[in-house]
Amino acid sequence: MIDIRQMRYFVAVAETLHFGRAAERLHISQPPLSRQIATLEKELGVRLFDRQSRRATLTPAGRRFLEDARAVLIGFDQACQNARMAERGEIGELSVGFMMHAAYTVLPGLTRRYMASHPGVRVELREVIPGILGDAVLTGRFDAAILFDPGTVRGLATQVIFREPLSLAVYVSHPLAAQKTVSAGQLKGEAFIAAPAEVAPRLRQSIAGYCRSGGFEPTFRLEVELQQTIVSLVAENLGIALVPRSMAKLGIANLAFRDLEDAPIIEHVVAWRPGNLNPALAPFLAEAHSDVAAGLD
Repeated sequence: MIDIRQMRYFVAVAETLHFGRAAERLHISQPPLSRQIATLEKELGVRLFDRQSRRATLTPAGRRFLEDARAVLIGFDQACQNARMAERGEIGELSVGFMMHAAYTVLPGLTRRYMASHPGVRVELREVIPGILGDAVLTGRFDAAILFDPGTVRGLATQVIFREPLSLAVYVSHPLAAQKTVSAGQLKGEAFIAAPAEVAPRLRQSIAGYCRSGGFEPTFRLEVELQQTIVSLVAENLGIALVPRSMAKLGIANLAFRDLEDAPIIEHVVAWRPGNLNPALAPFLAEAHSDVAAGLD
């Protein structure tokens, strides 16, 4: 059976047209090289070289075999390189789910850096309702997801990659909009708009905890899943909201954002399934780690 080594030996002889020089290139002695070429010719059933005392010339069959052998070796070497690159996560595919809010914080920069350092990896990004991101990772729909900290979820590993304070979102003519900074106590009696606890438990806990620090329990008038919808409802003067500071980037009309005294910090995490063997995942997680605390400037 013909093997890759014999093809490499043949190409070396074909390119030098000299068994001695080919043996030097291959770092072997001439006799085993000659035996391997003879074995190759026997396996093929053709003569590849016309041998002369000081040099060799290719037969027509040898010229044809040289062209094809080079193509095979190039393909084989590329396959080996691809396997090594895949093991290092440099080629392949990576699927990432993300909540809408991540598009205004960590996701663009993280994606740009990862794709620049791993151009061979095809990255699939999919915006998903936050409440299903964890399950989507556990079921293998995504290799990783970026979301608000979901708390402890069995089978799901998380790593904090971004932190930012909550800020107050109010209708532009609301009395609190006239304040530069708002304290927790000033929010008493207001109607809140927020994501349900099952969608973003840590975020909801942060909002409720901040209100309690001001001496009252919040009243949630409306509950919706998406932060963009929350601030859009605030812009219709349907209530107030405590939202991540970066939501101000949306630039929604009739909406004012104000800093909070002793503002709670909300964390974004990247979540993944530890048993995921996709080699493209580990470099993504390493890149994501560089974003820790980026929102606390």
